[in-house]
Amino acid sequence: MIDATAQRRQFPGLNRFVDGQRPIYFDGPGGTQVPQRVIDAMVHYLSRCNANHGGAFITSRESDEILHNSHVAMADFLNAPSADEIVFGANMTTLTLHLTRAIGRTLRPGDEIMVTRLDHDANITPWVLTACDAGATVRTVDIHPEDCTLDLEDLRKQLGTRTRWVAVACASNAVGTINDVRTITRWAHEAGAKVFLDAVHYAPHGPIDVQELDCDFLACSTYKFFGPHVGVLWGKRQLLDELPAYKLRPVPETFPFRWMTGTQNHEGLAGVTAAVDYLAELGFPKTRADETAATGRRPQLRAAMTTIQAYESTLAKKLLTRLKEFPLIKVWGITKPADLPKRVPTIAITIPGRHVDQIAEHLASNQIFVWSGNMYALSLIERLKLEDQGGLLRIGLMHYNTEEEIDRLIETLASLA
Repeated sequence: MIDATAQRRQFPGLNRFVDGQRPIYFDGPGGTQVPQRVIDAMVHYLSRCNANHGGAFITSRESDEILHNSHVAMADFLNAPSADEIVFGANMTTLTLHLTRAIGRTLRPGDEIMVTRLDHDANITPWVLTACDAGATVRTVDIHPEDCTLDLEDLRKQLGTRTRWVAVACASNAVGTINDVRTITRWAHEAGAKVFLDAVHYAPHGPIDVQELDCDFLACSTYKFFGPHVGVLWGKRQLLDELPAYKLRPVPETFPFRWMTGTQNHEGLAGVTAAVDYLAELGFPKTRADETAATGRRPQLRAAMTTIQAYESTLAKKLLTRLKEFPLIKVWGITKPADLPKRVPTIAITIPGRHVDQIAEHLASNQIFVWSGNMYALSLIERLKLEDQGGLLRIGLMHYNTEEEIDRLIETLASLA
């Protein structure tokens, strides 16, 4: 089990005071706090080896080694077969727009792309734009509004011989639903389609193994799992080789350079490795250094993310239980205790008669940080008919949150509900 107190000591942001109170960070789905080692790694890069790529001099060579290490670290995090299959970019949205533009060159009129109402718009609109440019058709998978789960029967019914790509999230960034992406991927492949997974919201909450998932592409963002603002794209090597990448003429065809545009965020990539190492150490603490050295980073990461999953599940169960004390509060998404493994600890609520921004401002005045709005999950908000209320209030639990913080949240909500 996680010792949240020990982990919190590593995060400078968690140890500040505002107006005499220690803030509560339930804003993690928009971007988590970072441990000190991530900050140190970025400062070290900028102060000791800040240089561009490919030079003959020492700072450039040191820089290249740091960049290479970041590819290896993310390959371990995703269990990718090769570090060369890791592509970095500004963020998941930019990478997805870049990739879908390339995919669009392979599409023809009559081809079909499948998206879902549950997804962040970054995994919908890029595909819609690509389909529009190519004359292809977009099919949208519906949800079950009562628990905000994907309608898998609708998905299977719409899959067909013309389906070329299925784009779906591993977990909803708005309501926390975990999608059965293994089954979806299997169905898509049986139909002859390829699969793009958005793992941005799932990444801080559980282990990811692209080889087990057998997806074709997967994207995530390291600032959602305790790192800097860097986007990550993994793809099967054959597809990275075959797809027509948009790139400048001098850029080599070798991996992963043909898919990375311009100079990368070098100090950010140094921070990526530090963030992955933070999680690995959480899986195998320093007291087991010999075992850590023997097993390697990938098993450490799987152990860490499994441990995080178990701890966060206890937090989610407590929050959902406490919210039941207020009959007026509506919790959107999965709420049954037996179904908690089918969600991440992101809890979305509304209160009748209260605009979600008003609730967020009330909590912020008490130094409790949450997000309100549509969370860029526009299709979901429209399907749930929540535009008039401003969308949802999103409470995002992370492994550095505590049960005491949940109690303080409930006490503050009591005056509104």
